[in-house]
Amino acid sequence: MSYRTEDLTQALARRPRAPLLAGPTPVQRLKNVEQAFRDQLGTTRLFAKRDDHMALGGGGNKLRKLEFLLGDAQAMAADVIITTGGRQSNHARLTAAACAHLGLACELVVKPTVGHANAEHRLGGNVLLDRLFGAARIAIPASADANAAMQARADFHRARGRIPYVIPAGGSNAIGALGYAAAAREIVEQQAACDFRLARLFLANGGSGTHAGLAAGWVAMGGSARAIQSFAVIGDADAVQQTTALKAMAAIDLLGTDGDIAQADMLVDGSQRGSAYGVPTAAMVEAVNLMACREGLLLDPVYSGKAFAGLLALIRGNGLRDAGDIVFLMTGGVPTLFAYRDALAPGTATDEPLLETQGE
Repeated sequence: MSYRTEDLTQALARRPRAPLLAGPTPVQRLKNVEQAFRDQLGTTRLFAKRDDHMALGGGGNKLRKLEFLLGDAQAMAADVIITTGGRQSNHARLTAAACAHLGLACELVVKPTVGHANAEHRLGGNVLLDRLFGAARIAIPASADANAAMQARADFHRARGRIPYVIPAGGSNAIGALGYAAAAREIVEQQAACDFRLARLFLANGGSGTHAGLAAGWVAMGGSARAIQSFAVIGDADAVQQTTALKAMAAIDLLGTDGDIAQADMLVDGSQRGSAYGVPTAAMVEAVNLMACREGLLLDPVYSGKAFAGLLALIRGNGLRDAGDIVFLMTGGVPTLFAYRDALAPGTATDEPLLETQGE
């Protein structure tokens, strides 16, 4: 298929943007995973879009959203950024890093997530990095309203003559989604150089902004939003599908480009969430281990790990046999692995004893 990129390029250029990426992220062939599932894949080829491979703050998909969100904040002369997330939020970590890079004060309103009380989850991973990046972390109870807490902090700063800018959880509003409309264009432009022709793209869906932005970008270039499928990791699939469609259309409206997206165009699979957001599943653990052992690549346990588990389930069911070139979006979140040691490497095993060798 031939995509029209010119209108999307011009529309994105009209939006304020804070440059946070050093350039396009790589697209990498997953040859060893292909080999492991050759009987099920047939002629299908697998690729990873490495959005974990970014220089700033440990990388991850939220940087694409923050380019447009913080660009909007700078256009308003904001001097303090307020956002929210779970205790181990990748979005919070990258907001803190981006604010440090741009010289903006940053406050993170954080809530505990389900079922994690160990010290590593409370103090390690992204929590440690938030503090290293200089962000102020404001802890609220799980039952508290994070949006109300952010507005209270914004009011506090306004009363003192500052200009706050509030970013929703995950950066997943229409402005943030523009980051993945830009990513859609980037993927299309990489096809020739990276020797692939995208048939379908798979990813995790948390706050819906990444899927919505990709859909908006695809439609703005004359493509079909049905080329994209996400795996819900927070909400019910039907609710996530509706939210994703609304955010995709809001992004289309911001872009001012032609295109219409129906809710049915949002392909959302709810089979991999597990009992709750952030709670490990056996399929996720197996998927994280498989990608690490086969390709030497790290998936996070909350988002990409569950999405890759969903992709593996489709492969094993022969659902992607002879399907063309499949791209899996690796959205980052590697620091979170260190907060999930109990799930990913249970037990108290130590290193193997040092093997002594005789000198020659």
